Amino acid sequence: MSDWRPLASIVVPTWNGAHLLPACLASLQAQTYYPREIIVVDGASTDGTAALVRARFPEVRLLVLDRNRGFAGNANAGIRAARGAIIALLNNDAAAEPGWLAALVAGFADDPRVGQCASKVLLWDRRDVLNSAGDLYRRDGTPANRGAWEVDRGQYDAPAEVFGGSGCAVAYRRAMLDDVGLFDERLWMYCEDVDLSFRAQLRGWRCRYVPTARVYHRLSATGGGPLASYYCGRNFLYVLLRNLPAPLLWRYAPAILRAQGRIALEALRHWRGAAARARLRGQLAALCGLPAVLAQRRAIQARRRVDSDTIARLLAPA
Repeated sequence: MSDWRPLASIVVPTWNGAHLLPACLASLQAQTYYPREIIVVDGASTDGTAALVRARFPEVRLLVLDRNRGFAGNANAGIRAARGAIIALLNNDAAAEPGWLAALVAGFADDPRVGQCASKVLLWDRRDVLNSAGDLYRRDGTPANRGAWEVDRGQYDAPAEVFGGSGCAVAYRRAMLDDVGLFDERLWMYCEDVDLSFRAQLRGWRCRYVPTARVYHRLSATGGGPLASYYCGRNFLYVLLRNLPAPLLWRYAPAILRAQGRIALEALRHWRGAAARARLRGQLAALCGLPAVLAQRRAIQARRRVDSDTIARLLAPA
């Protein structure tokens, strides 16, 4: 399949990111892979984003929404508008090396079971430090970026099967999205990529880490602070309770309870901080939303194709 060259769509969700987009879009214009299309999804920004894209990047497809729908909703709007068989996402606060898209597309070519390909993401201002070499999911119900904050000495230079790809810079096979569904917009932002990866794994799709697909990321340039703390506090629990098969919930219950207890205790220790209080509010919101989450869980688990042991082998130690 060396001559396999599907149309690849690159979706860039953005909200009030006009100061970030020029570097991001310039890097996408420099991509070596064709055929491709670039789609910017503007969640009703008020900073002149739409005017900037129209004036400086007229070849980019611009989709202006009537309101900000969060990362999940903005990304979904772009995915629905995309025409490609491969759909890549790139954060507006990231820039890709010229061979990024070509490397990701090649990652799908030899195995139809590969539903997503994860990038090697490095820090914008310290380009020898890793932000992500794919996502992992721990047995205690907490997600993490593989290799985060490690100096890049080549220890993640081999392709590997990983739990999922960071939504900062990832590519999806359209056939997988058609099977699994898009991001859950109820999550709004943070962990929506982990949730999608979990649902994909439950359906038997694989994720391949592609180390030659390199991206540089400005950390928390479009998020962070109390907002991130709230959604992480809530969505860690949402993802866990929706997706982890029942036998594994029971098996790992002590580790899960310890992890949630540590998160709550750490927040209580820093109660005067807005981010700490937001984290606790997020945990409480997840518990208050439990009936709806359990209904979602039943629907997700009813579509599961793989057994619990297969999922268990994918989980990292706590």
